[in-house]
Amino acid sequence: MAAISATDIISIIKSEIENFDADFQAKETGSVISVGDGIARIYGIDHAQYGEIVVFDNGVKAMVLDIKEHEIGVILFGRDSGIHEGSRVARTGKRAGIPTGDAFLGRVINALGEPIDGEGEIKEDEYRPIEHEAPGIIDRKSVDTPLETGILSIDSMFPIGRGQRELIIGDRQTGKTSIATDTMINQKGKGVICIYAAIGQKASTIARVVNNLRKCDAMDYTVVVAATASDPVACQYIAPYAATSMAEHFMDQGKDVLIIYDDLSKHAVAYRAISLLLGRSPGREAYPGDVFYLHSRLLERCAKLSDEKGGGSITALPIIETQDGDVSAYIPTNVISITDGQIFLETRLFFEGQRPAVNVGLSVSRVGGAAQTKAMKKASGTIRIDLAQYRELEVFTQFSSDLDDNTKAQLAHGNALMELLKQPLNHPLSMADEVITLVLAQEKFFDDVEKKDVKKLQQDVIFAVRDNAADAYNTLAEKKELTDDIRKRIIDAANAYKASR
Repeated sequence: MAAISATDIISIIKSEIENFDADFQAKETGSVISVGDGIARIYGIDHAQYGEIVVFDNGVKAMVLDIKEHEIGVILFGRDSGIHEGSRVARTGKRAGIPTGDAFLGRVINALGEPIDGEGEIKEDEYRPIEHEAPGIIDRKSVDTPLETGILSIDSMFPIGRGQRELIIGDRQTGKTSIATDTMINQKGKGVICIYAAIGQKASTIARVVNNLRKCDAMDYTVVVAATASDPVACQYIAPYAATSMAEHFMDQGKDVLIIYDDLSKHAVAYRAISLLLGRSPGREAYPGDVFYLHSRLLERCAKLSDEKGGGSITALPIIETQDGDVSAYIPTNVISITDGQIFLETRLFFEGQRPAVNVGLSVSRVGGAAQTKAMKKASGTIRIDLAQYRELEVFTQFSSDLDDNTKAQLAHGNALMELLKQPLNHPLSMADEVITLVLAQEKFFDDVEKKDVKKLQQDVIFAVRDNAADAYNTLAEKKELTDDIRKRIIDAANAYKASR
């Protein structure tokens, strides 16, 4: 190789000097005082703002969550193994945020918006802060459109409207996540985007939910935001806020969004851990005093926007886990008071085989009735009262053998209703199928059928009505109204089928 001459060296240096860009950026930096348990205390950053992102010299990001006179406390979004006393930290001037966009549909991401499904990078449309002010009263509109879950017991008795917050509450292993995933599966073809925020779940549980959604072709319109149990506590804390920012991206385009928070009990526990490590005062059950604000500022962001704002909506189904059915504990009572109703799942009913195990007495929807279709409102009729009377009678008659005919008829009707409300996983019903079932239940069509045959007859009779009264079925599905003529044709087709069996 030929030696480089002095002239060449001078020309290289000249071009380097000419192309040199002196772009200096002043950054406020500080140093770590202490670190541990996902928390770091930093000295020397005097102008940091609450919720701002700071970066450590090893590249790990953190968010400011505690500001004192001479130091700040931050929560780490990564491992603290490379951080020690004296490590340098720099301000970014940016608030914690998440990339959002249509390309995120069908993907699994972490709380920072990074893909974790191994399917490559995602091109974002915009970058949104994870904390955002909730829409004001003027920007909202009353709930007037149903969000059909496809679950007969919910759609008939505790209907949910688009823009509502309906709590799903119950002990562990009572089918809370199943109700949420069935509702997501039922949104296929209805123009609703679904976001599933998994907080503190096992990675295997989240993988099972994702596989289930894939099998039912529901991932096409779904984003999964996962903060697993092994993730830093900071990621579990910001996950529901990040998921809501993702939902707001679609709501601002005038779209309807369904968001599942699974579950807010673990979210509250993550926040309690952060608060205690930051030295904040523990209150009731060791939760900090602002734990109500933690969930109220999250759930208030879910709303139905006015037509001037595009008419989009976010419907929230937060999940809360109770201990031994205790709905009067601190976090359950907090979230019950923030939401617009709750679906209470009872352990006893679940183990009796009544699935979904919805407790008719403790469940309520404070808004959804206004959004219920006319057909469903007319068909559901007295089902709640009938079930309540049946539960009362069941208790009184379990020790009695001599019953009058009226009581026997009521018990037979109640038994048939309870069987009809049972529903297998991943089999949501269409609105028309639910209405047919309720119309025939009101007519006591299933009362004289063996308990074990009720579900089979329900399926067969729905197919018979579809075939033999197709025009009535299609009119019901399109217009969502139950006229006397349609009702008569449903009953006639069902009776004809029953006679032919």
